[in-house]
Amino acid sequence: MKLLRVGPVGQERPVVMDAAGNLRDIGEPEIDGAFLASGGVARVRDALERDALPVVDAEGLRVGAPVARPGKIVCIGLNYSDHAAESGAAVPSEPVVFMKAPNTMIGPADQVLVPRGSTKTDWEVELAVVIGQTCRYLESREEALSRIAGYAISNDVSEREFQLERGGQWDKGKSCETFNPMGPWLVTADEVSDPQDLGMRLWVNGERRQNGNTKNMIFEVAEIVRYLSQFMVLEPGDVINTGTPAGVAMGMPGQPYLREGDVVELEIDGLGRQRQTVGQA
Repeated sequence: MKLLRVGPVGQERPVVMDAAGNLRDIGEPEIDGAFLASGGVARVRDALERDALPVVDAEGLRVGAPVARPGKIVCIGLNYSDHAAESGAAVPSEPVVFMKAPNTMIGPADQVLVPRGSTKTDWEVELAVVIGQTCRYLESREEALSRIAGYAISNDVSEREFQLERGGQWDKGKSCETFNPMGPWLVTADEVSDPQDLGMRLWVNGERRQNGNTKNMIFEVAEIVRYLSQFMVLEPGDVINTGTPAGVAMGMPGQPYLREGDVVELEIDGLGRQRQTVGQA
């Protein structure tokens, strides 16, 4: 299933896309941790199969992030060897973990804002994992995969000077306002047969900048979830950004960082497409 949220900021309505592409009201207050933990996906699937969900006229409505109010956004850095190389970093022996403020999350077509004082705002197409059940000290790959509710596209927007040149942790270069467009859909895990075989692409102003595949991850999705559960409790509705392939501005000749008016487009096989226009904070 493809779950999404439509409507103005703060007034999004949770819906599901049926086989014909129609949007249907799911009859739930939100797509969030409580919905996922209480079996909401199964309830919606059952109602959809019974044709019990009314069609929603969503013509012209904004699409919001598919998950409301994540408790945390956990990110994995340097998880593709080609990206590590372009960053001038060694391939990590364990996942590089950092956090991103949950309120960075915006819709897939919302405006990305270059922060005040920024000269190095960058893009990163990433596979986002949404947790569906509590994860604590998981022991196996299979156990980890069973706790995943679904997958989505994230743009892990990053300010490289704030991240790498200003001291301290990476978080301050990752947690600026609007720095995590997500969506358009939360595609339930049963519809993604292999999260390690998804093509992922990104364009800036019509020029392809990234062209990778999740099969090239250093640490696969299942291992990321298992590993994180050894250090923190993952709760339903939490989001994990799993890393980006090569092709970011930081690794390119001339470092063509984002500027006001730029247009960024992203897609991942089966997970839809995003398009953001860049503005100035």
